[in-house]
Amino acid sequence: MTEPQNPQPGQPFPGQVPQPGQAPYPGQPYGQQPQYGAPGPYGAPPAQPPAAPPKKKKKWPWILGILVVLIVIIAVATSGGGDDSDNTASSNNSSSSDQGGSGGGESTPGLNTPVRDGKFEFVVTNVESGLKSVGENEFLTEEAQGQFVIVTMTVENTSKEPKDFSPTSQKLVDAEGREFEPDTSAQIALGGSDIPVWDNINPGNKVEVKLVYDMPADAKPAGIELHDSMFSNGVKVNLS
Repeated sequence: MTEPQNPQPGQPFPGQVPQPGQAPYPGQPYGQQPQYGAPGPYGAPPAQPPAAPPKKKKKWPWILGILVVLIVIIAVATSGGGDDSDNTASSNNSSSSDQGGSGGGESTPGLNTPVRDGKFEFVVTNVESGLKSVGENEFLTEEAQGQFVIVTMTVENTSKEPKDFSPTSQKLVDAEGREFEPDTSAQIALGGSDIPVWDNINPGNKVEVKLVYDMPADAKPAGIELHDSMFSNGVKVNLS
């Protein structure tokens, strides 16, 4: 008769049920946990490692970016103030000394009277109204919608650097308080102006400018507001 084979150490006898405290698998100590990635008992999926906690986003890059933007905005806002403040100061001084100002009770200067705004000194020398057209060339003639009014003046650059002059910045005012801007096409057709559209005036130079305005036929030119630039305070000259 064949003797029953002795089981290997750690293996149960045939038909033997594992007892409490006995390892459920051959060769595995009781209570030992399966390793991550190793197959679990009875075909269970491999054990997964615990999920890592989400990383907290750092806030300091956002704060630094906001500070940089604020610094740039402040730098841009303060860098352009020098020239504007100089123009404003010059305009205020010229208004009080040349124009007389409303606070002093003096009248507004009129024709052939030097007035200043910013870097320019203006002298209005003549006003001509009631023109139906301008231009001597038959191919370069402009017809007025109402009437053309021509204001002739000299403009001198009193600063130490070139300064651009724009005819369109000079506003004509009628007796009803309405403002008019020059008609560029009519100024080109008229000719005889050193600056018909736009140009620089060098330091110390004086030019003659003829500004042409298209006004209603019954309008009366009362004054003109002259500007160093489109952003300056301006100075008024009486034309009536």
